[in-house]
Amino acid sequence: MLQSSLASEVINGNIQNLGLIRVVDYTLNDIPNKNEKYLIVTKCEAVSPPLEAEVKVEVKTEGAGILLKPKQEVVTKSAAQIIHEQNGNMAPSARMSMTRRVHPLASLNPYQGNWTIKVRLTSKGNMRHYKNARGEGCVFNVELTDEDGTQIQATMFNEAAKKFFDMFEMGKVYYISKGTLKVANKQFKTVQNDYEMTLNEYSQVEEAVNEAAFIPETKFNFVPIDQLGPYVNQKELIDVIGVVQSVSPTMSIRRKIDNESIPKRDITIADDTKKTVVISLWNTLATDLGQKLLDMAGESPVVAIKSLRVSDFQGVSLSTVNKSIIEINPNSPDSEKLKSWFQTEGKETNMESIGSNLSPSMKNGGRSMYTDRVTLDQITSNSSLGEDKPVWYSVRACMSMIRSDQAMYYQACKTCLKKVTEDMGSGYWCQACQKNESDCSLRYILSAKFTDTSSGAWFSIFSDEAEKLIGCSASELHNLKSQDDSNDFQTQLKKATWVPYCFRVMVAQKEYNNEKRQRITVKSIAPVDFAAESKMLLEELSSMKV
Repeated sequence: MLQSSLASEVINGNIQNLGLIRVVDYTLNDIPNKNEKYLIVTKCEAVSPPLEAEVKVEVKTEGAGILLKPKQEVVTKSAAQIIHEQNGNMAPSARMSMTRRVHPLASLNPYQGNWTIKVRLTSKGNMRHYKNARGEGCVFNVELTDEDGTQIQATMFNEAAKKFFDMFEMGKVYYISKGTLKVANKQFKTVQNDYEMTLNEYSQVEEAVNEAAFIPETKFNFVPIDQLGPYVNQKELIDVIGVVQSVSPTMSIRRKIDNESIPKRDITIADDTKKTVVISLWNTLATDLGQKLLDMAGESPVVAIKSLRVSDFQGVSLSTVNKSIIEINPNSPDSEKLKSWFQTEGKETNMESIGSNLSPSMKNGGRSMYTDRVTLDQITSNSSLGEDKPVWYSVRACMSMIRSDQAMYYQACKTCLKKVTEDMGSGYWCQACQKNESDCSLRYILSAKFTDTSSGAWFSIFSDEAEKLIGCSASELHNLKSQDDSNDFQTQLKKATWVPYCFRVMVAQKEYNNEKRQRITVKSIAPVDFAAESKMLLEELSSMKV
């Protein structure tokens, strides 16, 4: 290892790969828990330019694990001489690419000083403008993929954003150097990489022209269908693989923002967890690859899809985004394994929708309330739950307290269900739809304390789930509250307390005043099925028998 003070020698090229150095001073340390040592070079001198090839000779050992190579006469040549002899008549741009030392993305880390990568631009975001306490600025992101299929997200701010925005073009290959790396923010990262890159105005970006282009290998990180729950409504995109069960015709969906019609097609896939999930394909994926899948539906093809968003529509569903990639019948071990499973077992297996595990409104959904069952004390006593990403549990509890003075509902747009404000003239203004409506609807947004046999906790409850709990719609509750005599309002709330329910809840960490707190959100609610409850308790008792 070279001491940081020698970094300048590496950057200016005095110390290069396969170059000879004379170690003048060093420190020898032990590697903890290993029978190995490492040597920190504190002072050294460059002896010669890089060798033409690595010297491979037998090595003898002297002392405590120090490896010494015998002295040997070596004829050395400079890097320029080697390149000139091997590629004397090569074009300047090609000769330039031969002298670069390109690093694979997988080898990069924040502690490297000087590196160059060769990558293809596989995704480019829009230029975004922002304003904060430090002033105004602009930013945009790109996703880069190298020849091995490894991806990384790069971000550019202000001057760098203006400098590189027009330079970066989708599908082109670039040499990039003089960027910085840091640990990726898990909440916002869009690719599978522990690090993210930042390019500043001094970073170097050069298009790789007159060179053989490479097509990056698509790397997948598959999530089994039965494990999609924790990813619902999160920013992280996921990859799935499954056997196509059905393909719908193309339909046209009108986008609310600009009233433009967009083609959409739904496919249903299954995997060896015996679960199914619906995937919505959009735009050209719906019309082109979607049509191909429709033609092949009778053959039960395997599809691998990269970069899908997970939503809570129908419990759990998936949707493609602009950068989604679909491979039909990929040549991979995962694909062969699924084909084999489907031919031998899957064809005759009764599949269950993954959404039914999270939504009691779907067929057999009530039974899902008895999986992942925990007590409230098990949730509240573990303050680290949901730190990395939300976790899902089932609980049985009663609402023990609800504050009647809280704002229990909000005025919502009837089209997009987002909050509206009363217009200065008349009606209600929806910022999302950019239109004025004469009327609005009321939707629940409330918190209440719930109690079980172990402890109590505060839950956040919204819309349909709150309506089931309170026993009336938000509009009906508002009418009761608006009466001169509020007894009916209080009675309605009291009737809702101490009634046992089964809940599917999501536990996540939210930040309030720079302090992280645990937040429990109700995602579905169902009346207690006492037969299923008894069966679950009997199974628990049976497992306790010696």
